[in-house]
Amino acid sequence: MVSGVGPAPPGSQPVELEIGRIGKAHGLAGEVRVDLWTEDSRLEEGSVLSSDRGPLTVVASRPHQGRHLVRFDGVHDRQAAEALRGLVLRAQPIERPGTLWVHELVGADVESSDGRHLGVVAAVEANPASDLLVLVDGGLIPLRFVVSHTPGERVVVEVPDGLLD
Repeated sequence: MVSGVGPAPPGSQPVELEIGRIGKAHGLAGEVRVDLWTEDSRLEEGSVLSSDRGPLTVVASRPHQGRHLVRFDGVHDRQAAEALRGLVLRAQPIERPGTLWVHELVGADVESSDGRHLGVVAAVEANPASDLLVLVDGGLIPLRFVVSHTPGERVVVEVPDGLLD
């Protein structure tokens, strides 16, 4: 998921998040299929996305069978489009108050609402019922139990008795 973070410290690179991957070429005119990993499109005309091959500027984009077909500046034929296949696309976080984002949760201390330290977030795992905080010790806490958080530092949860036993 994607969200905003504060400004980067002087001399450091701003945080960028992985938002999708370029798939196979589509047609002969340089269009590629893009699988997004975020609900925020980020594929508007003129958007600049980062990749391991440098910045890519979106010239055109359209939805297609649950994915997006995208043309990037300077990519004019199938051969150039195929050369982009597999590239991971990155973008700046989007500011959205009140939303939990993976990059803000991983590494944070988890505490119960009564102040007990429960562990440290190692990862966030997708789950149909509720995404899960995966603690370093292997404990799992559904995100629906999060009552507050300080990005990158602390997550406060109200868990039912016995959940972590």
